[in-house]
Amino acid sequence: MKNLFYQYIQDLQDRITSKLEAIDGKATFQEDVWKRPEGGGGRTRVIQNGTVFEKGGVNISGVHGKLPQSMQAYFKVGDVDFFACGLSLVLHPKNPMVPTVHANWRYFEMYNEQGDVIDSWFGGGQDLTPYYLFEEDAIHFHQICKRACDNHNPEFYAKYKARCDEYFYNTHRNEGRGLGGLFFDYCKATDTMSMENWYDFVTEVGDSFLEAYTPIVEKRKTLEYTDAHRAWQEIRRGRYVEFNLVHDKGTLFGLKTNGRIESILMSLPPHVQWVYDHQPEAGSEEEKLLAVLKEPKNWV
Repeated sequence: MKNLFYQYIQDLQDRITSKLEAIDGKATFQEDVWKRPEGGGGRTRVIQNGTVFEKGGVNISGVHGKLPQSMQAYFKVGDVDFFACGLSLVLHPKNPMVPTVHANWRYFEMYNEQGDVIDSWFGGGQDLTPYYLFEEDAIHFHQICKRACDNHNPEFYAKYKARCDEYFYNTHRNEGRGLGGLFFDYCKATDTMSMENWYDFVTEVGDSFLEAYTPIVEKRKTLEYTDAHRAWQEIRRGRYVEFNLVHDKGTLFGLKTNGRIESILMSLPPHVQWVYDHQPEAGSEEEKLLAVLKEPKNWV
């Protein structure tokens, strides 16, 4: 399973980066292939200063070795070996009318002293973070997510949409990071779902990403914007940074397993503002966005 999924994310990285380069029309992805001293490595691809994408990364990794003590405590296990692989992407467009997007699909195994697999699971999801609210964009993104879920279980969309709203939430700000999407973790074999079934589900969600996101980019990338729009985008990006550094489990796992720092922190946008006690004008488009972030909506 680990070889099958690692091959899948390599192919998916190629598909996604090729499509994004075509949309941008100017910038291309810089690739760094890196190795982790304790075992494994990855392939980082970053795009910067493009016509459409100000900064973005589409990274894959496959790491293995002894599970660090800090993560043993987190997983409530003893001295075990592990393997983890996944694709993680974050895209920060230049135009404030185009939303930021994040996605991640991953697979994890743990082994006993004899090298036998004692636990394994899938996780992942995709979520949208706009700076200006276009409801039809949110509906489109969620419809694609729901369709991918419905092909496997009619209960998945509502369940994983709710988990996404709950997970990508800045509790210290009492607001969501964005408009959500899907978030699932610890997807393990059961009487009704084998690991092969989970593989089929996770890869269908991964395959759906470009259809969920790129039509929104194409529709919004040429819209006009002002310096005020850009300032609001940078203030909201600050909330994105806060979530990734304070709450995000993937960032924590990467830092505690001696991951590659540049790859872990590629999710951070290049231009950000923290304005003291900033409040949008009453009745403004900015206030409209905040209202939705404080009370998640059912988009489909």
